[in-house]
Amino acid sequence: MNPILQTKIEGQIKNSKILIYMKGNAAMPQCGFSAATVQVFSSLGYPFDTVDILEDPEIRQGMKEFSNWPTFPQVYLDGEFIGGCDIVMEMHQRGELEPMVREVMAKASEPA
Repeated sequence: MNPILQTKIEGQIKNSKILIYMKGNAAMPQCGFSAATVQVFSSLGYPFDTVDILEDPEIRQGMKEFSNWPTFPQVYLDGEFIGGCDIVMEMHQRGELEPMVREVMAKASEPA
């Protein structure tokens, strides 16, 4: 992978506690999987960031290599790759996602 692109991706992930690489954005998802993932995170009530892979073909291709995951959305919590829509949905249904998100956001609000 291009080192400049890798640095850009690493920076995006590092600077966001909850980051979703998706088709479209939170206000206007461009596919059903992205919409479902946004809906889950919106229901949890914590702020999250999105990167629209349709606006940047280099990021779109680079993320597949970076995460070793071929599809979108791709969700990162506190710098850790969680997975795509199916995994997020399963974790949410089992009650595992909300405690993880709560912990990540609690750590974010602690003084440095």
